[in-house]
Amino acid sequence: MNRFDFTPPRRSEAGEHLRRQVRDFLDSYPRAGERNTATIFGGFDPEFSQALGERGWIGMGFPERYGGGAYGLVERYVVLEELLAARAPIYAHAIADRQSGPTLLRYGTPQQCEEILPRIAAGKCYFCLGMSEPNSGSDLASVRTRAIKVDAGWVVNGAKIWTSSAHRCHYMVLLCRTSDRGEARQAGLSQFLVDLKTPGITCRQIANIAGERDFNEVHFKDVFLPDAALLGKEGDGWKQITGELALERSGPERFLSHMGLLEEFAATLKLHPSTAGAIAVGRLVAHLATLRRMSRSIATMIADGQEPALHAAMVKDLGTVFEQDIPEVVRLVVQSEPDLDAGDPFAAALARVILHAPSSTIRGGTKEVLRGIVAKSLGL
Repeated sequence: MNRFDFTPPRRSEAGEHLRRQVRDFLDSYPRAGERNTATIFGGFDPEFSQALGERGWIGMGFPERYGGGAYGLVERYVVLEELLAARAPIYAHAIADRQSGPTLLRYGTPQQCEEILPRIAAGKCYFCLGMSEPNSGSDLASVRTRAIKVDAGWVVNGAKIWTSSAHRCHYMVLLCRTSDRGEARQAGLSQFLVDLKTPGITCRQIANIAGERDFNEVHFKDVFLPDAALLGKEGDGWKQITGELALERSGPERFLSHMGLLEEFAATLKLHPSTAGAIAVGRLVAHLATLRRMSRSIATMIADGQEPALHAAMVKDLGTVFEQDIPEVVRLVVQSEPDLDAGDPFAAALARVILHAPSSTIRGGTKEVLRGIVAKSLGL
């Protein structure tokens, strides 16, 4: 396969049957009317997550003994894009389902998998990611949080930042340094499975520009982790996290986050049609269809055991730039003052997306980092 080829996405009849089931479920769910009208963020609803778990719609690629078994990653993609398109409140379990669970399945010990994966599949166990650090920007290899080997375990000191939902999650997958890096900057890194109730861990919530407090700064002060907390092999952290980031960067959440605004834009144009509006909708929908095809292709590659890190970087870059384009395109067509408290759904959705859009090209890797990955693959 050429390194820039995108495998034709695999169609799943079981997945298309699931699509109808998910839509019916969303239509009948008691709090369906409370969905966020603009973005996928902020929908942290444990009860909803458990309802999905009861239907087998979390951990869909897990083996049967861990609560999965009925479906694969292609079917999971169908379920996820339906939930995202409806702005369903999936934020509680989303990270555990998307990447922490698969990472455990790939690198975890039998004890770690048996203890945690069934709880993830049930929608009762939530994860956050311990990657970014204060004063490190987007340079993930520069992490300074350190784990020192002691008798029967490790002692961790350091801090992580922009850690989504850490204050209400059960576990963190922590990337930290366990030995000096030497000549290779990525060497000497390891991952740990961290119970966030462990003594010495402090979460400090950070308000974002929208006034929400989902981000956290997480501090580790002499935190003892037992040997059993090591995830995978010591020193393999960079290799492990590279595969994990392919899961984070390639999914439909990288271009469906702001679908609410696009839908409100289309609804407004039905009342006030214009040539400029038709052109804008055509442009945005064409981009959306292309990104969806690329993203579904990556789901097929991962299901086939491939490592599409390059493809994921491309989808993440193109997808999050698209998300930032949406408010800029629509505001030139519909003259409306953005206002979170507006009675006009379009004005409220526009305001919310404008506040969230700056983070699109940061979360999951900045566009500079992603384009560096692509450039390196081209030998530049």
